[in-house]
Amino acid sequence: MSAAVGTGIEGANQRQPAPTILSAQSTITSAMELGRFELGDVALRSGQVLHDAWLAFATWGTLNAAGDNCVLFPTYYTGTHLSNARIIGAQHALDPASWFVVVPNLIGNGLSISPSNTRARYGGCGFPQVSVHDNVECQKRLLDFLEVRHIRLALGWSMGAMQSWHWAVRYPDLVGNLLAVCGASRCWPYNHAFLDSVRAALQADGTYASGSCTVPPVAGLKAFARVYMPWAYSAAFFREKRYSELGFASVEALAEDWERDHLAWDANDLLTKLWTWQHADVSTLASPQDGLAGALGRVTARAIVMPCDHDQYFTPDENRIEASLVARAELRVIESTAGHCAGAPGRFPRESAIVDAAIRDLLHD
Repeated sequence: MSAAVGTGIEGANQRQPAPTILSAQSTITSAMELGRFELGDVALRSGQVLHDAWLAFATWGTLNAAGDNCVLFPTYYTGTHLSNARIIGAQHALDPASWFVVVPNLIGNGLSISPSNTRARYGGCGFPQVSVHDNVECQKRLLDFLEVRHIRLALGWSMGAMQSWHWAVRYPDLVGNLLAVCGASRCWPYNHAFLDSVRAALQADGTYASGSCTVPPVAGLKAFARVYMPWAYSAAFFREKRYSELGFASVEALAEDWERDHLAWDANDLLTKLWTWQHADVSTLASPQDGLAGALGRVTARAIVMPCDHDQYFTPDENRIEASLVARAELRVIESTAGHCAGAPGRFPRESAIVDAAIRDLLHD
């Protein structure tokens, strides 16, 4: 795929309109197009089966003859391939002239198989429970189809980092470098409790009707956004009025933007991905007696673990624990009052430049 500069809006978690979905066999010529990789029936770790599944994906650049210039860049909670595209291009470390960048969309994000696009089969709330591990196994099949033989770098922000961690544990011989930006190898207890709060806010809307709603639960989606928004930044972010950097004149204007963004999402899509997030844990890839240490001890990649010092979701203390269990890991903290959103692709120029420098370090190691 040709190089493209991201067009992302500097708002909360802006969801981009769905482009035309192509078959995996089609020739993709623009970053505004998606490929659709058919997976058939997928047996999930939950014991359920995801029928007639697919991954929506985009690529930039060209895979070399050795199949080893791949950069895997999974999407985040309310992101798509277009969100990640904000830091892909000739002016960035992810230059498609050198690297074959593959961006698989997370299952449940409305582009890959999701409750919103399988209502006839699952009725929204009946959509199976899909883990990060399930996403990774589906992505592995995609990379095999694309004839990728080695991943030079697996990276991601937030839930994208969670997927990259799972890749490095599950396929240590395949992943050469790892960059986990404001993410973690598991959903730690504090993060889990936060996610319970936003779920409860959405489900408190009677219109949600236990997931079988026929109209959007507007009040619940707005409440979800209102609870979610302040946690994404920090107390200092609001004291310093940094929301003005995103084009907002007040905290209320920022909150209303998050409301508008979440009203564009299907409630069951949000909750499906929330389940995936809460149940993320690389320990499940090791034996029970080995636990987290055993799982992270499998990682052979050079890793940069990059929390933000003000992140309220994935804390530096927990990232420090994880980095200590990986043989070739460096803890590189982003100092920023932007909090969790410091790592958002292209959202804050100074912070994005720090992430870009880490990508360059790993790609040119």
